[in-house]
Amino acid sequence: MIRMILAVAAGGLAGTLIRFGVASWVSANWPKHFYLATMGVNLLGCLLIGYLYATFLVRPDISPEWRGGLIIGFLGALTTFSSFSLDGLRLLESGQLATTFGYISISVLGGLMAAWAGLALGRL
Repeated sequence: MIRMILAVAAGGLAGTLIRFGVASWVSANWPKHFYLATMGVNLLGCLLIGYLYATFLVRPDISPEWRGGLIIGFLGALTTFSSFSLDGLRLLESGQLATTFGYISISVLGGLMAAWAGLALGRL
């Protein structure tokens, strides 16, 4: 159990730092488009989870620690639905209805398509 805890913690640290880096970069370069950081990491996370899921299906020899570290730790820290929800509300409250609709649509539909693409890539 301690190995799983350490794997999830290590994955979480990496995912958190990457997410922080992306958010900092977007805020510094595109402050009016703050939501792009959340949308980008969520789409990337969906692609990666699809790919990892496919990989784990054909590679049962990959340890539970690696699986937990990557999916629960890394992807759990990299992508956050709560940030997505807050960004959507902030856009809505600022009266940017078209941007709000686009952001939510691309994030949800794009996330599903990215997860499918990751699964397809992993099955190659």
